[in-house]
Amino acid sequence: MNAVSANKLELIQIADAVAREKSIEQSLVIEAMEDALARAARSRYGHETNVKAEINPKTGETRLWRLLEVVEEVENDSAEITLDEARHRNPEAELGDFMSEPLPPIDFGRVAAMAAKQVITQKVREAERDRQYEDFKDRIGEIINGIVKRVEYGHVIVDLGKAEAIIRRDQQLPRENYRNGDRVRAYIMEVRRETRGPQIFLSRAHPQFMAKLFEQEVPEVYDGVIEIRAVARDPGSRAKIGVMSNDSGIDPVGACVGMRGSRVQAVVNELGGEKIDIVPWSPDDATFVVNALAPAEVTKVVLDEELERIEVVVPDEQLSLAIGRRGQNVRLASQLTGYEIDIMTEEAESAKRQEEFRVRSEAFMNGLDVDDMMAGLLVSEGFTSIEEIAFVALEELMDIDGLDEETAEELQARAKDFIEAENKKLDEKRKELGVADDLLEIEGLDLKMIVALGENDVKSAEDFAGCATDDLVGWTERVDGERKHYDGILERFGMKAEDAEEMIMRARVKAGWITQEELDAMRAEEETETEEAEGAESADATA
Repeated sequence: MNAVSANKLELIQIADAVAREKSIEQSLVIEAMEDALARAARSRYGHETNVKAEINPKTGETRLWRLLEVVEEVENDSAEITLDEARHRNPEAELGDFMSEPLPPIDFGRVAAMAAKQVITQKVREAERDRQYEDFKDRIGEIINGIVKRVEYGHVIVDLGKAEAIIRRDQQLPRENYRNGDRVRAYIMEVRRETRGPQIFLSRAHPQFMAKLFEQEVPEVYDGVIEIRAVARDPGSRAKIGVMSNDSGIDPVGACVGMRGSRVQAVVNELGGEKIDIVPWSPDDATFVVNALAPAEVTKVVLDEELERIEVVVPDEQLSLAIGRRGQNVRLASQLTGYEIDIMTEEAESAKRQEEFRVRSEAFMNGLDVDDMMAGLLVSEGFTSIEEIAFVALEELMDIDGLDEETAEELQARAKDFIEAENKKLDEKRKELGVADDLLEIEGLDLKMIVALGENDVKSAEDFAGCATDDLVGWTERVDGERKHYDGILERFGMKAEDAEEMIMRARVKAGWITQEELDAMRAEEETETEEAEGAESADATA
């Protein structure tokens, strides 16, 4: 075999070796080499020249062409050719076609060789990154094993074999120290495509990491007989996990604990001693909250589904147990159930009810000009505001023992007079605050709400249109590891997030930010997406 053919075969061998090493297609490496050859040839024949290179993937033979575009008038003779000249070579040539001319092979100089090497390296790196992204983008939610490669500023870089990943400091367990070469198991939390390559983010603090560990340790969870419905973690310290069984003959808590605690202990060991409370899940929210607060005993719960809050009453001696050290028990129970949990003792609950009774009675005595006996009777029957009395069906008032039709009518008349007087005062206050009339036209807002908005510098439909839902109903976020609630302007009126969002969208239509047609189209699209998601969930459940 002569030297030339040896060099040609060597080119293919190099391409094959690089493809195997980087786990990418050989064709991608050859494509990168062709691109490098074309660029090197352009540096020889002129950068305006449109050069195409081809490498035979079997023999390694390289060929170069110059491509000339067929145009009416040539401005660049290195890349263009007239139609007449093109038809001398090919009678069927048309404007916009490309004619090819073979170019003689070139000897690379040192600079051209270096440039070619850079192009090949860049192209191979891009292909490798694409391959890594494709490999991992569909693996979000899996547990993966890797080896610690290095630690940078507290972040752990993990070698996954075909790629590198990172466990950021906030996704590690407290008191865990990593050294180069340590084996580590983590949850694939996110995969992002970035210019410097795919970024694979791992986590050992994510709630679903614990759920996946139970799936590995408990066959019933893996088989779907037991479902993990909710997980709440204080990483490295304590966790609660809500489980339910689809088979009435299998105890979900017992199955997850295992013989002598062997299954749960395996998860605890992986998480560095994190204590785990396994809680039976219940479709009844109040029951689930009671279960989640274990080991504390609960005597009474009062659930407010609209505000997603729940009051829990416990015996005096159980208060510290229910709250837990630094509020940990109630905080985890709140995360697990999705409810804000207010814990109080029986004594405090009794005092609160008495105070509520007194405040409401006084409101009725002052607003309706009735004695304390009548006011107490109305509160005992469940009336909480003068508005309720004004607009309730007359029959409901007449059903109260001791109230005849005449008395009921008189109560309603007084209630309506009181509301009218209050609204007059509120409207005067609105005008004093400089709140525009257009806010009155937004359906769902009453005068009390409008005054509250004015006091918070929301004084027109335009201002209201610029509000976010959280501005109106409040929000909760973690500050220094503790949940902190920020009040919304209209939160005290019991407004729900979806109602606030609806009113904001109405204000945006009124302010001319969007048209009613655009709003209707957005709603239709949201409904379609919801229906499709529900259909997919139903299909999954059937499967």
